[in-house]
Amino acid sequence: MSERSALFTLWVQNRDIPNPELTKTLGVDLRPAARDRLNKAGLIESTKGRPIVHRITPEGVDWCLRQSLTIEPPPRSGALVRAVFAKFRQDAPELTPDLEKLIREVYRELSIKPQDWVRLARIRPELNGADHTEVDETLLTMIKTGTVHLAPQSDRKALTDEDHAAAIRVGSQDKHLLAIEES
Repeated sequence: MSERSALFTLWVQNRDIPNPELTKTLGVDLRPAARDRLNKAGLIESTKGRPIVHRITPEGVDWCLRQSLTIEPPPRSGALVRAVFAKFRQDAPELTPDLEKLIREVYRELSIKPQDWVRLARIRPELNGADHTEVDETLLTMIKTGTVHLAPQSDRKALTDEDHAAAIRVGSQDKHLLAIEES
């Protein structure tokens, strides 16, 4: 619970926050184990030293935006709390209402010509922080249409760390490229 509170507090404050201020002034007790999990997940960055200072990352902001669309105010919340929740939802951009549609839009923006091969490493960062597994599931559903194709990069030496991280495993092979036929 402190991890979630810390993320939302850093998001709302939108600034670097020293740990003593986070605890004493803002009421969030971020213990070392929770801090380490958030740092390891890439949701926050914490400086070493005294005092430790925390900053939310772009990935952390995306996480907060997604969560703000789904969490509900606690039961018996007063009008102020309900108003804050409503404000979060109003200000949050529409993230991935239809992930397939978003993938197709990003592909069109990045491709030079129809049916062009585009690296998944270029597509994934443009999907508004959509979950890696959710993107994989959507891509696997899309290829069943016969108009969406995934392929491995033939020049294995040209693969970057980003290409490896963005790849989708189909069968026993990593696929790094996406092509979509016009419909």
